[in-house]
Amino acid sequence: MGFRMGIVGLPNVGKSTLFNALTRTAAAQAANFPFCTIEPNVGEVAVPDSRLDTLAKIAKSQNIIPTRMTFVDIAGLVKGASKGEGLGNQFLANIRETDAIAHVLRCFEDEDVTHVDGRVDPVADAETIETELIIADMESLEKRLQNIVRKVRGGDKEAVQQERLMKAALEMLEQGKPARMVEVDDDDRKQWNMLQLLSSKPVLYVCNVDEDEAATGNALSEKVAAMAAEQGNAHVVISAKIEEEISQLDGEEAEMFLSELGLEEAGLDRLIRAGYELLHLETYFTVGPKEARAWTIRTGTLAPQAAGVIHGDFEKGFIRAETIAYEDFVAQGGEQGAKEAGKMRAEGKTYTVKDGDVLHFLFNT
Repeated sequence: MGFRMGIVGLPNVGKSTLFNALTRTAAAQAANFPFCTIEPNVGEVAVPDSRLDTLAKIAKSQNIIPTRMTFVDIAGLVKGASKGEGLGNQFLANIRETDAIAHVLRCFEDEDVTHVDGRVDPVADAETIETELIIADMESLEKRLQNIVRKVRGGDKEAVQQERLMKAALEMLEQGKPARMVEVDDDDRKQWNMLQLLSSKPVLYVCNVDEDEAATGNALSEKVAAMAAEQGNAHVVISAKIEEEISQLDGEEAEMFLSELGLEEAGLDRLIRAGYELLHLETYFTVGPKEARAWTIRTGTLAPQAAGVIHGDFEKGFIRAETIAYEDFVAQGGEQGAKEAGKMRAEGKTYTVKDGDVLHFLFNT
């Protein structure tokens, strides 16, 4: 299981440049005018994980298959999008289909790159998009509350639950706050997710800075960091131009380039790691002579459901999971060594899979 992260932002903040770097393609046209991205571009990227390479080397796996993440480059938003301004309606429909939002904010000065509002203020830019999402959610909820009245009066339990959640969301939105700030009980989580509120999606702020500020950030990115901390959101500092250059280099050249810039890793790695934390995701592995493969699950996933990520039949016929912690697999030189050292465990249906687990599932067909 991967997830879809929508890359959003006002026009000319570096969204498409970042998308190009992430997907190592030029599918999204990067140009200095609004709405150059007319249809959402979708790209899948491999999630970098050095553990997978280590496991494959130990097991002498013929193939290495990383887990993947989907990025969606969504057309630039402008003020009034909730009323259909610019490409507003399309923007709102596309963002509804994503799991999280990577909000690219312009944190660089460049007279050659125009700003749609004629100024560089990333906090104000963030507020512009947040406001449009809030307004769109309010209008959606008001219509849906009107349509659900008859079912509520008829005592429909599901409708009563939906109405309660919609009213809680609307109350928060009317205060100018996003729906993700509503506290939702576990019993309500399924119905809450079905509301598909735009402002309920987790947000990762991506501060796009100049190349010489990629390692340290700047005064503008510091303002974003303070805003993110206040909201309980995450942020990363990236230079989209650097990421685009790195995407054209091979491994050794990329490492040298990063070192010269004082960077320990590519922005892509930091972005994916922040995205994983944002959506509470983790990775487990299957390892053998044919292939070493990474699989993404949500934190707290039980063994049968983790098996189901590979194939539905694995979950239906689940018997047990032979489990080796990543550290033990490496320390004991592979599966056989781990077995002999007593580091392989047989786990049942109630086992919660841990990040880095090396698993082998047994199931009935």
